[in-house]
Amino acid sequence: MSETSESAITLTETAAGKIAELIGDSPEGEEQALRVAVRGGGCSGFQYALAFDTKGEDDHVFEHRGVSVIVDKVSMQFVFGSEVDYVDGLSGAGFQVNNPNVVAACGCGSSFQVKDEADSATATA
Repeated sequence: MSETSESAITLTETAAGKIAELIGDSPEGEEQALRVAVRGGGCSGFQYALAFDTKGEDDHVFEHRGVSVIVDKVSMQFVFGSEVDYVDGLSGAGFQVNNPNVVAACGCGSSFQVKDEADSATATA
């Protein structure tokens, strides 16, 4: 497990509060952190996977606004510089990732492409 001195992912005050609330309600809350990961899938190539989890051996771990955040090595390249927010609106409530690395997203907003992937897709087309 490696500690990252600079927050690779920031949290809005609203997101940090909601995470702290949800972790506080969990019996194993002290050991839990927000895991931000990227998985292949969706119509644009990648999807976010947010969950409460414990730290793994090869994870990057850092704290922002009093909340621990975990990012695995592979996902770090796709989410570095992102901000996690919690929105509660007419179309529902949930966590939202604002990622500056995204160059394209699907219409429903559940999947995305990053610059390197978009470049290789146009090169093979």
